Amino acid sequence: MKKFLLLLFLPMSLILTQCKQTDHSGQPTSVQVIKQSPIDSILSKLTKQFAGTHKTRMEKGVKQCAALWKASDGNEKDFENFCLQYFVNDPEKLDKLFQRLSNNFESVFGHYNMVSLDLKRGMQLDIGEMLDVDQIFAAYEPGAHFNDDFFNNKLAFVTALNFPFYSLKEKEELGPKWSRSEWAYARMGDMFTARVPAEVNVKIAEALTAADNYISNYNIYMGNLLDDQQKTHFAKEMKLISHWNLRDELKANYNKSEEGLLKQKMIYQVMLRIINQDIPESVINNPALQWNPVTNKVFNNGSEVANTREPDTRYAILLNNFNVMKSMDPYTPMYPSFIMRSFDGGMELPEEQVEKLFTDLCSSPEVKLVGDLISKRLGRPLLPFDIWYDGFKARSSMNMELLDKTTRAKYPDTRAFESDIPNMLIKLGFKPDKAKEIASHITVDPARGSGHAWGAQMKGDKAHLRTRIGKTGMDYKGYNIAVHELGHNVEQTISLYFVDYYMMQGVPNTAFTEAYAFTFQKHDIELLGIKNNDPDKDALAAIDNFWMSYEIMGVSLLDMKVWKWMYANPTATKEQLKDMVVKTAIEIWNQYYAPVFGEKDSPILAIYSHMIDNPLYLSNYPVGHLIDFQLDQFLQGKNFADESIRIYSAGRLIPQLWMKNAVGSEISIKPLLDATDAGLKKLSVRATSGSKK
Repeated sequence: MKKFLLLLFLPMSLILTQCKQTDHSGQPTSVQVIKQSPIDSILSKLTKQFAGTHKTRMEKGVKQCAALWKASDGNEKDFENFCLQYFVNDPEKLDKLFQRLSNNFESVFGHYNMVSLDLKRGMQLDIGEMLDVDQIFAAYEPGAHFNDDFFNNKLAFVTALNFPFYSLKEKEELGPKWSRSEWAYARMGDMFTARVPAEVNVKIAEALTAADNYISNYNIYMGNLLDDQQKTHFAKEMKLISHWNLRDELKANYNKSEEGLLKQKMIYQVMLRIINQDIPESVINNPALQWNPVTNKVFNNGSEVANTREPDTRYAILLNNFNVMKSMDPYTPMYPSFIMRSFDGGMELPEEQVEKLFTDLCSSPEVKLVGDLISKRLGRPLLPFDIWYDGFKARSSMNMELLDKTTRAKYPDTRAFESDIPNMLIKLGFKPDKAKEIASHITVDPARGSGHAWGAQMKGDKAHLRTRIGKTGMDYKGYNIAVHELGHNVEQTISLYFVDYYMMQGVPNTAFTEAYAFTFQKHDIELLGIKNNDPDKDALAAIDNFWMSYEIMGVSLLDMKVWKWMYANPTATKEQLKDMVVKTAIEIWNQYYAPVFGEKDSPILAIYSHMIDNPLYLSNYPVGHLIDFQLDQFLQGKNFADESIRIYSAGRLIPQLWMKNAVGSEISIKPLLDATDAGLKKLSVRATSGSKK
């Protein structure tokens, strides 16, 4: 998973029509200091001085600065003097200003990122006992005062005056005709469009750090799970984080007959207990107690002990995230909710468009056809946890113990994995010099949690792959996740080091880095030197992508509905929120999943930890699956490495333009549906042919 970076010091893509000032009570008010008359006067003087050149940029810049100007910044005369002094008309001087700002912002953001990452070591890395101060250090954000500082010293105004903001609609209309430098100027224009107080940013950092800490330490000791006969079924040392490791262990048991099914049902019960918050608090991250997740009884060395349930902590954390994100709303009036900031501002895809992609796919006739195929393959009716059916992947028919043995021998520690990165890249088609160059910008750290990728923010720094490796080495599940994270790191390196302008570094939104990570992850078996000669591999890959998209789209729909409900019910309690989440998860299940699975009222969609520690991040995964599929189709028969560099060195264009440049078409479910239909037909023909022989 690519961690949700708070954007506490990175600017938001927002535009203001008026600046929200603050009165003596500390409450935001809608008072714009600079009125229309002085704005008109300034524009008249600038137009006269520069003979009307750059009129659009001039008007945008002055109006944007006027909207952001506070009384503490100066009076109307001060504002006029500022605009007349700092507006740059000459193209050569404007480019010099752009280069100076860009270079300095790279240094500022890059060093902020380095400090922030380093201070999170104690909480995120497996480097010994975690101390109480580690969470405090992790919550500290060195860039929390960036906006305040740069507005106070007027550099924010210099930037906005000369490189004004363009709305998404304007970018869609003008962007296809822009040069690379014009795009870089426009992205500079996204820098300063809101004045969120530092204290608000600090509270957000603290809340999300607390959420990350809660999730990172939410482990279940699987060797302590008991059945009704007091028997254990998992390895004694197995400790799984929710939900990632629980889900992956469930996937790993599809090839293990009745014992595997028993384990899957046990994991499902654990998940339900977490969702409903009737899990005994004492068994969370505790190796000393045994627990029967079906009866919900807790034991200590064979004797039952009293227990109390987790006190809705999961939903208290979620509610706290909502409250701190909502506290930003008054300072972002054009996007006056975290929902709008996440979609219109962050993803640069409207929520309605994203939701329609999801509901259209989840309502498609293909879901029932694929569900029937899975049921036939399993030889039983579907169960709710089969949303994670993993049997279409190349590894699904392989012996998991053998895969574990292979990865443990190959990667006993993080250094072994790091040293092998150049070889992995060469296997994917990167030329040795490029493989070495990219690998030199990536380092691997031991994670406390399931792991994540954290990119650099300036040239000269490294991307970090944080992965979890047990004492006996990296098991296959950990390896599979690590390859996904390596995909993030490779993208992060290409989109920083190989992009022509720093302001264009990165990708349109996090779905695009998820897409590349998914594409990368699909090569995990190949990277182990194991060939897949299955003639049905392309058909299976399409169906696998479809089923993964179907699963995560339902989870994402839940995430969106939960945030809409919290905004409609801002005074809700954690108990009310829990009831709503469970109820809505069941409603979505009954609408889109029960007709396929034949079982109603499962709340399983609510298990995802992203809902708790990465607010409104989930939609990036299914959009990423769609992008991944379109990319994968396009890459067929082409050099993976060369195309990776070409596509991801385009940088941060808006999503649909990026996709057109990359593969020739916008984001759509149609290619995936078409390929799924073709795959189902191919498998059906092969099955029929096989039955006649």
